[in-house]
Formats: sequence, structure tokens, C-alpha cells
Amino acid sequence: MANRDVPVNGKRSKLSLLKTGNLVLRDAAQPLPIWTTNIIDSKEPAQLFMNDTGNLYLQNQENQVIWQSFGSPTDTLLPLQQLTKDTPLVSSRSLTNYSSGFYKLYFDNDNVIRLVYNGPRVSGVYWPDPRITAWASGRSTFASRRTANMDLSGHFISSDSLIFNTSDSENHAVRRLTVDVDGNFRAYGLDETRGIWKVTWQAIADTCRVHGICGENSTCSISPNHGRKCSCIPNHTMINLTDWSYGCRPKFNKTLCGNGEDDFLHFPHFDFFGYEAKFVPNVTLDECKKVCLGICNCKGFYYNYETNGIFSCYAKFRLLNGFRTVSSNGSMYLKVPKSIPLFPNGDNFVRGDSLICSEKLSTVRIDRAYEKNPKNESLKSLMIFTYVFGALETICVIYFFCRTRSPSRTKQGYIKSATVFQRFSYAELKKATNNYSKEIGRGGGGIVYKGEFSNNRVAAVKLLKEFSNKQGEAELLAEISTLGRLNHMNLIDIWGYCAERKHKLLVYEYMENGSLAQNLRSSKLDWGKRFDIAVGTAKGLAYLHEECLEWVLHCDVKPHNILLDSNWNPKVADFGLSKLQDRDGSTRNSEFTRARGTRGYMAPEWLFVNHPITSKVDVYSYGVVVLEMITGRSPAGDQSVESKGRLHSWVKEKMMAAGGTNDWIKEVVDDNVAGNYDTSKMEILIKVALRCCEEDKDARPTMSQVVDILVHVEDHSDYYDYEHCI
Repeated sequence: MANRDVPVNGKRSKLSLLKTGNLVLRDAAQPLPIWTTNIIDSKEPAQLFMNDTGNLYLQNQENQVIWQSFGSPTDTLLPLQQLTKDTPLVSSRSLTNYSSGFYKLYFDNDNVIRLVYNGPRVSGVYWPDPRITAWASGRSTFASRRTANMDLSGHFISSDSLIFNTSDSENHAVRRLTVDVDGNFRAYGLDETRGIWKVTWQAIADTCRVHGICGENSTCSISPNHGRKCSCIPNHTMINLTDWSYGCRPKFNKTLCGNGEDDFLHFPHFDFFGYEAKFVPNVTLDECKKVCLGICNCKGFYYNYETNGIFSCYAKFRLLNGFRTVSSNGSMYLKVPKSIPLFPNGDNFVRGDSLICSEKLSTVRIDRAYEKNPKNESLKSLMIFTYVFGALETICVIYFFCRTRSPSRTKQGYIKSATVFQRFSYAELKKATNNYSKEIGRGGGGIVYKGEFSNNRVAAVKLLKEFSNKQGEAELLAEISTLGRLNHMNLIDIWGYCAERKHKLLVYEYMENGSLAQNLRSSKLDWGKRFDIAVGTAKGLAYLHEECLEWVLHCDVKPHNILLDSNWNPKVADFGLSKLQDRDGSTRNSEFTRARGTRGYMAPEWLFVNHPITSKVDVYSYGVVVLEMITGRSPAGDQSVESKGRLHSWVKEKMMAAGGTNDWIKEVVDDNVAGNYDTSKMEILIKVALRCCEEDKDARPTMSQVVDILVHVEDHSDYYDYEHCI
């Protein structure tokens, strides 16, 4: 895009190729050229070409390229176009204003590709996460050059080790990479049948992590009903009702300067990135409050759990880039005068936006589709109908010819989807597992063995069942592809794979304490560990359902698929039955023609043939798992007389029979934790689990709502109405 910040009039402007070999753009209103290729004058004329990749270039008489449009990108890269240290991508100002915007993709001085926000008042890098090192984010700073590009198949590779495949890499689609006006870096593929561009990869799954979206004194959150949205913090109002980037101003004029007239509002899972007035490690909550109260320009503080019971205090003098995430280990405390109400009318910062548990789980479409109104659909249908029979015989011949001359498309897809992982040989895994001698688990998808490699790295090796048909192998591809796009502390981490003839294996991190199912009857699993497992599992599922690029349905949540590390932290595992769900609600690459999951943990809607399957099936299974942790009773196979019916029905009957007292809790709690639990926490956890097991899926909460409730319980929040959701 030439001269984007000083565009021509549009009428009577002219692009000319001069005899000197220069391209020149002239505007009717100005006598001098307003843009030129700046090629040194040549006596020989040049020729202007555009090739099939979209590159516009000038070529001299010796067939040398003397200028090319690929050397001057704006906000978009085409396949085979190079991104270098001298050619950053800069977003447009808006969808209709193509002048330079606030977001830039560039190589920094450490040779790492980054996204930066250059706003009118502040600036800051936000991708990859600036709070962690480049190495921790999978990047390399040891590169002799700075270059990156995407090939025609949708494979992107950069000199800093950033590698990814687009989700449509098996198709011969028209593609592009763009730094969008909202600050995200996305890959697009053209759906030629519908005439729209669809997102096939994006750098930032949680789009609230993009800086500059909502402005000062406001936060960004992701709502299943409304997508990304901005909200003023309590007792603040929007500065510009048409533009959130201006932020919000306070409704009060008081200077908060530690005179005893100030208090704090507590907001779990919220943070404002950067702008710390003071950082104090290893402090209590009360000590952190005193730090902020002692600083006049302190707007609030972030209190974060680091590790080993240590909390850190981050006092903030500016509240910028606020975001909400269920994965956070900390809470935001906002400083406000005691004289103003905690939640004034109109402030809908936490409660109204995300904690209405009975509303339906709707989906938000993230495909940034530039749609055209369909025309002549009847004519198109007639043409298709006319040609289909004439082409059928030719298609069949070509199909069978390709089947005999080239590898199957499934195998090609397998190799492409797995390129981000280490590829192991079957012999290597056989040696690591001592000929598959130490079994540590088994399930519907295969058997898991413990393996130890030559570098003393211990892993779990999953030997998948042999595939007798294409559908089985397709499910393997879905598992690998799904895992490659997921990254969360409560999800199992995959290290690599093996694909040799009939042998299909996956290599995972090894979990020292095995599965939850193996520990449910153990006295080691005390009340504190069980509660933490409930919270961690909920966070992992909430990430799958709402925070990653493509929503994932697990479809087989049970204790066997919740693994425990050396510190008893839970990790959701076994995505063999996972299904990707587009954010328009449709489920891709799957046909739910049969019930999936395990008896006792399956939601009632599996029994209905044409009933839509949503993330609420995982919510139901989660509720059953929590009840099993609390009661110690299996929902399938327990032989006691009282629990011959469904587990949640038995617990609910006990609760109703107690007549409003807490006596029923003692009757249902597992003997291994009897007397060693917090009664109020236990009651809330049970009621949340029962709500998850409602027959009507629309009456169940979302997993993010479950996380909100349990974290508030964990933090002993004074500003939360638990009965609102249970």
C-alpha cells in the first residue's frame, strides 16, 4: 500500500512508469510526485510485472528485479513474502481508515518477532508475553539473520524458531497474514465457496491480552454471549462513548492519600499489566494494602500467588491493559473512598457480566469474515447440478489414480499436524519403556506405559489401539492437532509422537502421582488437595471451552483422565475423544452419531439422537467427578444400597431430607476426609457440583462460572453472593 498516511485524492491521480525505470504516483492537486520507487535513473526502460504470488515488481533489460512490492509491506504478508528487520508490519487505524495504526509486528534487537502497541500516550510489547523470557516462550535469540515467511501450504517459519501450521494447511487455499486493527496477528484462508476470509491461526488466543484495547481505568473480558467487551472499573464512567481507547474517568474527585478514608474492592482473576509504583515480594495481604495506602498515586494493587505459599504485591499507579482470565493465580484490589458505594447502580463490573449461571451457553464467532451478499444462488445451483454428473466419472478416475500413486491425505495431515513435536522412532520408544513392561494406565484409546530416555527424562508413552479404519486414524489426528494448540498449567503436556506403519504412539509428561482414580480411596488425598483438584480441573476445562482459539469438548471427563503431578496439581488428560467446536457453535471434524464417554459420567443429552452436544456435557461430567471426590463413591459400580441410583440424586436426597441443617454433609462426605474439612466450603462445593449435574443443560453453569465461585470461596471473598449461582 503506497503512501498510506497521505493518500491521493482518488480522482485524476495517476501511477506512471517513467523511462528512468521509476514508478511514480501523482495527485491531481499536487504538481510534484507524492510517491516513487526511488530507483536510480537508468537509460534502459524497465518492465512492470505481477506474478501469481501477488508480487508487483520492476524488471530491467537484464531480467533483474530492481524493485518489488514484497519489499514494502504494510499490514499484510502474502505467502513467500519475507518479513525482515527492515520491513515491519503496521496495522491500519481502523477497518475503513488504512493509515498507520497503533500495532506493529517487528524483529527486536534480540532477533525475536514481537507485537508492540504504540499508542498516543503509552506503548508496550505484549506478544510474546513480556513477563517471561523469549526462551520460555519457545523463541530463540541465537539467529544470524532476521527473517520469516509462510509458504504456499500454510507453514510459517521464522529465524527465532516461531513455527506453526494454519488449520487449513491441507487445502490449496489463498492465504494471507495480517496484523489486524485490533492488534492480533492472524492467518487467513479464503473460503472460495462462500467468498469470505476465515481465521486459520492467530497469535493471541485470549484477545484481551492485546494492549490498548479498552483504555485506562477499564478492563477487557471475554463473554460467551458477547465476545470481547470492555467495562469501566467501579465508580468510573466512559470518557468517549464511541471509543473505548479513551478509557474511563473516576466519578469522584477525592485524592486517595492514605488518610484512613480509603478501602479496597476485591476482584479475583483481574490484573492490569505493568505500571507498578512498587513491587514487594513475600508479603501478607494486609501488608500489601498498607503499601498502596502509603502511596498517594497508587490506584490499587495486584496480589499474586508465586510459589511455595509466597505472595507478591504489585502496587499500580496506572490502570492500563486490564484483563480477566480464569487462569490467573492472583487478584486485583482497587483503591476507592469509603464514602462511595461498593457497587453503585450501573456498575456491572463482575456480577452482571459473567455470573448469571442459568443463562444458556451461547457461542461467539471469531472468524473475522468479510462476507459478500450472495447473488444468483439459483443459477449457481443449476450450474453445479448440470456439471456434477458429467464430471463424476472423471473425478472417480482421478481419485483412484491418486490413491495408488501418493500417500493418503490422512497420513499427510498427520505429518503436518505433528511437526511442532519431537518425532520418536518405534524402536526408541520400545527401548525407553523396556519393551512396554511397566503399565501405568489404560483406557478406551490405548494403554499407557512408563518410559525413561537416555537423558533420564521420564515420560508416559501411550500406545494407541491399531486403526482398523480411517475414522479411527482421523481421531488420532484430531488428538495431536488439538494438543498442539493448547497450553495451560492444568492440561497435560505432550512431548512427541511416533507414527510407523501400524504403530501410533504419543509421548506425554510423566505424572508422579498417577490419576485421580488411583488416589480417590487414599488417605493422602486430604480435603485441601481435593478442593485444589476441583479448582484446577475446572480451570483446565474452562480454558478448553472458552479461552483457546477453537473451543474443545473433552467428552470423557472422569477421574482416570485427571492426572496428578508431584505436588498433587491436576492436569486434564486424554483428548482422544476431544472435538473442536467453532465459535459459531458448530462442531467440526466429528459426527456425534453415538454416545461418547464413560457410563456414570455421561450427560443425559447423549441419549437423545438429534440433541445438540455442547460444552455442558463436560460440565455434567465434572460435577459427577467432584461428587465422587467428596463422597468416595463411584457413580458406576458402587454396590451400596443407598447409591444404586445416580450419585447426584443420592446426594440431593440427603440434602433435602436434612430440612435446612448441615447434618447431611457428614453423611455424604468420604471417611478419609471426615472431620478435616471446612463445612461452609464443603457445602458450596457440593451445591456447585449438584448444579453442574442438572438434567437441563441450560440450567448448568459454564466452567468459567464454576471457577469464579470456587476461587471466591478459596479467597474468602466478602463481596460475593454464593447463592446467586447455586
